[in-house]
Amino acid sequence: MYLRRITIIFLLFAAASFVGWFLPRYLDPTPPDKEKQLRDKKWVSSSPYWLDRQACRWLSLCGVHHLSWDPAALLSWNNATDDDIFADRLELRSLHNEEGRHRGWENARRTSRSPQQQDADSAESLDRIPDYVLKYAPLVHLYSGENFWPSDIAEHLLHMVPYLEDEALNRTVDLGDLHVLNEEDGRVFLTASEDVESRPPWLHSHVGIPEPWDDESGDQGDNGDAASSATPSSGGRSKREGGRATTTTWFDASRDRPVHRISDPRRRHRENSFASRRNAWSVRRDDQHQHPMTSEPTHSTTYKPNEMGHSKAPAILILVDKGNGIVDAFWFFFYSYNLGQTVLNIRFGNHVADWEHCLIRFEHGEPRGIFFSEHEGGQAYTYEAVEKMDGRPVIYSAVGSHAMYALPGDHPYILPFNMLKDVTDRGPLWDPTKNTYSYWYDYVQDRDDGLDLDDDLDGEVDLLSAHRHANSTSLVPTAENPDAPTSWFHFAGPWGDQVYPLSDRRQWRLFSQYHYVTGPLGPKFKRLGRERLCITEGCRILETLKPGQTWYG
Repeated sequence: MYLRRITIIFLLFAAASFVGWFLPRYLDPTPPDKEKQLRDKKWVSSSPYWLDRQACRWLSLCGVHHLSWDPAALLSWNNATDDDIFADRLELRSLHNEEGRHRGWENARRTSRSPQQQDADSAESLDRIPDYVLKYAPLVHLYSGENFWPSDIAEHLLHMVPYLEDEALNRTVDLGDLHVLNEEDGRVFLTASEDVESRPPWLHSHVGIPEPWDDESGDQGDNGDAASSATPSSGGRSKREGGRATTTTWFDASRDRPVHRISDPRRRHRENSFASRRNAWSVRRDDQHQHPMTSEPTHSTTYKPNEMGHSKAPAILILVDKGNGIVDAFWFFFYSYNLGQTVLNIRFGNHVADWEHCLIRFEHGEPRGIFFSEHEGGQAYTYEAVEKMDGRPVIYSAVGSHAMYALPGDHPYILPFNMLKDVTDRGPLWDPTKNTYSYWYDYVQDRDDGLDLDDDLDGEVDLLSAHRHANSTSLVPTAENPDAPTSWFHFAGPWGDQVYPLSDRRQWRLFSQYHYVTGPLGPKFKRLGRERLCITEGCRILETLKPGQTWYG
């Protein structure tokens, strides 16, 4: 009898151990490498309790004694009133100048480059934003019930302390000298100066809420579209453009090889008779568009006729010339906090700082494809597939995580039965063109200098290489903002706290899902030199919008 009970207990323990080992590996779309496994062992060992360590190793149940309710906001707990919130907003607004720019940007402008560099990078010698990049710039529907709104990276730095691993550095940094942290002997993490679970006002960044659009009250928009096309209650009506045929290999672009033209084999015999004439025309066309950055824009990011959709939190536009008339426009959106989603009322995936982006690929000024970042990967579409408003693509930002989707609604991921999901809706509409810092990035220069960031899917960097090239000039402001700082771009560390140890009262991990994870790296480490739109092997370019499509399977 006792032997049977012991056998049953052993089998149950063995089954639970197998599930704890197998399930996270089966569900994780990006399995850990050996380096991550070594860090994980160190992390588990940080718990002071033997039983906690064993449960973590064998059952993947880590820090269960730390489990607690993790609400999005604590205003009711703090007895905050509307007046308190208004006072916080006024305090944060005072950090901006009359034009809405953060003073941190102004300080960085004075310190980021030498007088000689500033002369060399004068507005006359810099390239402007091509007009088509602004014409087809995205519009972002933030979630109507969002608690953590777009943030200004200059203001974010005011609340961060640089840590060298677990030791605080006795210094402050701003956008003009952030790259000097790469010179430290080890990895530097920007770490919140306050406990993020106390929900300080800067974490919520209410000043980043976009200004409402006129058509949210039922009026016509400034472009003549029906007002309902941009409102949460509109039901999603939007303009759709006619299809553009795929005639070249724009979806796989690199300066190292030409973009090939795609043709129907049945027409090849007819094309041969016109080969010489077509080739001559193609050469002239390529010559005209090889350097599209010289195009004169029809409008500027520094002047807008109205404030609809304007946010005091600037977006970041990074333009990358891939050659052969291919230009990638990366729109980056920053938030000071990522609130993870809940499974059975247990929250996972929080982290300080959040960089999200979309990529629009142009071929000779025509938008061909678009990529939306989503957690560890993202989804790519042909440009014709996505929803548009006045010809501009519409993006939906998920509540808390800010993951980007092409449709409103629920977006389950990883776990079955909708246990873990992002949620999007037609909340406040953000027009990033009305407050943008814009740059041209030469990824080939960094690659030639030995810093090839495009080969690493996990965003890890060779810090020694990053140290050697901390003063890289691969990023250049556009003529619209010639004095914009560039040092922040080359910072090679996370923009938020390092993953809290298992001994931290705020930390737990269940089946490889952490309550708090390490903050993200900056835009430089988001594979800006990618040849394909996707950044993962399982992702493919979709031509239609269908609920339930995922990039990992």
